[in-house]
Amino acid sequence: MSDYQHLIVRREHGVLLATLNRPETRNALAPEVVAELARAVGIVESDDTVRALVLRGAGGFFCAGGNVGSFQSRLDAATTDEDPVAARNREFGRFMQRLAALPVPVIAVVEGAAMGGGMGLACAADLVLATQDAKFALSETALGIIPAQIAPFVVARLGRRAALRLGLFGERVSGSAAQALGLVDELAADGAALDALLAQWLTRLCACAPGANRALKPLLRRCGRDEDGALLDDAARLFAACMRREGAEGIAAFREKRLAAWRHEFTADAVRT
Repeated sequence: MSDYQHLIVRREHGVLLATLNRPETRNALAPEVVAELARAVGIVESDDTVRALVLRGAGGFFCAGGNVGSFQSRLDAATTDEDPVAARNREFGRFMQRLAALPVPVIAVVEGAAMGGGMGLACAADLVLATQDAKFALSETALGIIPAQIAPFVVARLGRRAALRLGLFGERVSGSAAQALGLVDELAADGAALDALLAQWLTRLCACAPGANRALKPLLRRCGRDEDGALLDDAARLFAACMRREGAEGIAAFREKRLAAWRHEFTADAVRT
């Protein structure tokens, strides 16, 4: 996909791989970068054949967070009925909501560091893979600002206590410490091992039926919010629909001791940026 200027976006057996590609800014989340990320999210939203979204950064660095260079221009913007600083900040929040609500797995692959909004991207993911020497931080308060739009996603991933610790003290934690906090799911020794680890997880993913995954993730998001039985009524209907679609193939493959039609094995070369 060559019509991106700030991302490298390509598709590999139904998996959309989106790489932030502004290493000169350590892949900071400038407005134009967020706009292209939103376009990639739109592909996943509109194309039922996409099986997962993988986010990573070029140049050995995941994401430095907000583009500090653009902050002054926001302060200098003409005053309107709506505060331009608040409006731009909330725009990023709407992107984060769309990212977290995707019906397919979102995988963050972290090298170098995930700072501020970059850590927010990781917290919105379903699976976070990182190198052991990666760094994570909520760095906003050191600049006199707050991690406003990413806060709900950080709390959802880490819990309130860890979010308070990281946000109020600006602590920079290593990959192993981030794993202990529950931010990172699995660590790799270096970049090459990280590619191999991603390939393993994508192979596991592609052992699962894509339609079933698209049905399950939104269902799991609803769990704990439904006390009147409507969730289980909907779950029964989803189960029946899955049974009549991919379930027929999955059960036949199991009985015939063969691989299901949707299975695919990834290699490290296939996922390398």
